[in-house]
Formats: sequence, C-alpha cells, structure tokens
Amino acid sequence: MSSEAIKLENITKVYKLYNRNRDRLKDSLGLTKKKCYTEHYALRDVSMEVHEGEMVGIIGVNGSGKSTILKIITGILNPTGGTMQINGRIAALLELGAGFNQEYTGLENVYLNGTMMGFSEKEIDERLQNILDFADIGEFIHQPVKTYSSGMFVRLAFAVAINIDPEILIVDEALAVGDVFFQAKCYHKFEEFKKMGKTILFVSHDLTSIAKYCDRVILLNKGVKLAEGSAKDMVNMYKKLLVHQLDEETLEDVNGKSSIHEKAADSKAWKSHFEINPSILDYGEKQAEIVDFAVIDQYGQFSSIIEKGSTCQVKAKLYFHSQVKNPIFTITIRNKQGTDITGTNSMFERVETGTVEAGETRIVTYTQRIDLQGGDYLISLGCTGYVGDEFKVYHRLYDLVGMTVLSDKNTVGFYDMNTVITVEKG
Repeated sequence: MSSEAIKLENITKVYKLYNRNRDRLKDSLGLTKKKCYTEHYALRDVSMEVHEGEMVGIIGVNGSGKSTILKIITGILNPTGGTMQINGRIAALLELGAGFNQEYTGLENVYLNGTMMGFSEKEIDERLQNILDFADIGEFIHQPVKTYSSGMFVRLAFAVAINIDPEILIVDEALAVGDVFFQAKCYHKFEEFKKMGKTILFVSHDLTSIAKYCDRVILLNKGVKLAEGSAKDMVNMYKKLLVHQLDEETLEDVNGKSSIHEKAADSKAWKSHFEINPSILDYGEKQAEIVDFAVIDQYGQFSSIIEKGSTCQVKAKLYFHSQVKNPIFTITIRNKQGTDITGTNSMFERVETGTVEAGETRIVTYTQRIDLQGGDYLISLGCTGYVGDEFKVYHRLYDLVGMTVLSDKNTVGFYDMNTVITVEKG
C-alpha cells in the first residue's frame, strides 16, 4: 500500500441552481441553449494528501465544503472535476444514521452494514461481540433504530465503523451528539488506530479536539483550501477568519501566496466581531449601559477562542446616562450548565472608580490568564453600585458571549492547578 492513503488533485464540485423547476426540466432535456441556472462551487480545485498513520483535521466555517469533500472521498458524491486516489478500506461516520435502515433493528443493521462493506456473515459474527461491547446500548440492539436517541445512533454507528478493520476512518461531527464518556472512549480509540498505522480524517467544530489529536490540519473556506499546517497555526488562522481579520500577509506566511483579503474596518464596533447569545439576559435600571464589548486573545486579535495558559483581555465600554458614584464593574465566567466558575469585580480588586458624570464613557479591561480546562464557557458583564446602603443593578448582560478554551492537557475539575510532579527513587 502507498504511503499516501488519500490523494486529491484539483477536486471541484459544482451544483447547478435553478430559479424554477421548469428551467431544470428544460436543461435536463436539452431544450434550451440559453444558460438557465447559476453555478455554485461547493469545492474549487482542492488538492490534499493524507499519509498512512496520520490524523488530519479539516476545519472551516459552515458552507466551506468540509462535508462535501468527505462525501466525495467516500464515494457518496462524484466530483465535477479533478482526480482522486484512495488506498485502503474506508469506514465512514458521516451524517447521523447514514447507511442505517430505520425499520431494521440495531442488530440487523450491523449485518446490513457489514455486508455492504463486503464481509461474510461468518466474518460479521466474529466481530459482533466487539461491536456490542463498544456500542454498549444493551437490549436496544434488538429494537428498530427508529426508536433510538441520537446518542444511541452514534454509539452503534461508531462501533460498527471501527470494527470492520478499516485502514482509513472518516468522521464528520457525529461524535458531538455522544455523551462525554463515550467521546472519551472514541478518542482513545483514535489513539489506538494511530499506533496501528491507520489513517483518520476528522471534521469537527470542536477546536480543542482538533488541536489535541490532529497531526496536521487543513483550513477550507467557501470551497477553497486556504492553507494547511500544524493544528496550532491553522486554529489561529481560523480564529482570524471568524472575525474577518485573515489578511493576505497571514496567508503569504503559510502558503507563500495571496488568496483573500478580508481586513476588518477599524471603525467597526467591537461586538460586531462576535456572535452574541440570542438568549442573553439583559436587565438593570440603565443609569449606566454596556454599549460595546470585546474578547482579545494573546495575539491582540478579536477572538472568543482562547488557548489555555495564555493571557487574554475582556473589554467593556459603558455609557453613563446619569451621574453614578463609585460604580462597580463586574465579570463572571460560567459553564454551559450555568454554574459560575469564576468572576470578580472592581470592588473585590480594590480599583477606585470615582464619580462618573452623565454623558461620560468608561472602558473597563479585565486581563487574566486562562487556566480553565478546555471547553466552552459563557461570559457575563455588569455594572452595579450602592446608593447609600441600597444595592443597585445599573446594567447586567448575563451569558453575553461564548468563550472556547483550547487545551491539549486537561486535568480534574474546572481549573488546572499547574502542578509540578517529580518522581525520584527512595
């Protein structure tokens, strides 16, 4: 077998988009010489190589062509142009439930999938116990899969995929629906596969997993391969892409040539670079109002994706509608379950804020080293204070914006204590 498990050269996928069904019919029957459709390039001249024993990640915003390229590699879609070479048996875990008959039981689907992969009934029998043990769905294996939860679906699909002796495993986001314990078991299996010299192609929005497990990462955008390289470099480029700050100079550093120019205008509001939580809790008497905010990473870029162990800043801009004496500026970081993980305010930190007059603006900067475990968090900002002995909430924005912490080493609990361990002979 070649050292190249997957080789794509100038793969292009074009879809014809019609405004009317009759235009589609006319075009299919050759009844019109006039072009009655527009072309949409899902992929444009994408070339890539994946070598034996590598775990390669593919990242990009929605609509970048990630799933399309996997479907072409697995033979679900045919490319419009380009050439492809695959060396090895592929097992794919793509769209949830793909390849399963909804009316069949889980057990019947195991045999169906195995047969489709070219295995005899005897060969499937030999692998059956390993599949059942890994899926761990109990008696549900005898129930129609249409009764399964999404988590049970992915358990069985992954168990089948890894037990048919694939040389190439392709996974597209499906693990996101599994519980944390099942995900841990799957990633452990990835490590085993890599040690066995098998190849893994992994598409995910989970940048922590991409950074931790992938040897190399390919960045796609709007059907074009922007760059490929180390997980850290590609994740940093992806972060810039999300906030429209991926410029020609950055791409020249990686590719040696210019590809796009999407420099953000300096006049934009900070918050325009972020996705604001649609379920934000916004309340207060509004003597002071948070009118803008930003999260800035260690490189000075607007980004809500922060590397564990790095120092970042959260900024809040407040406009004061009334005079406020000694306002208290607050920040809280919570997990997705709503538990307050950490937080502080200007009173705790003994920062004198003085009297702010109506019409004035204050910019508050919270600078901190992020030692949180890898995962997703929510940032809340606020401004409170006292009038005499009465506590006042001027403005609070709870769960304002998400923050993703990238980590290649997680410990127990919420925080990494950065413990130094030494072992010596007694």
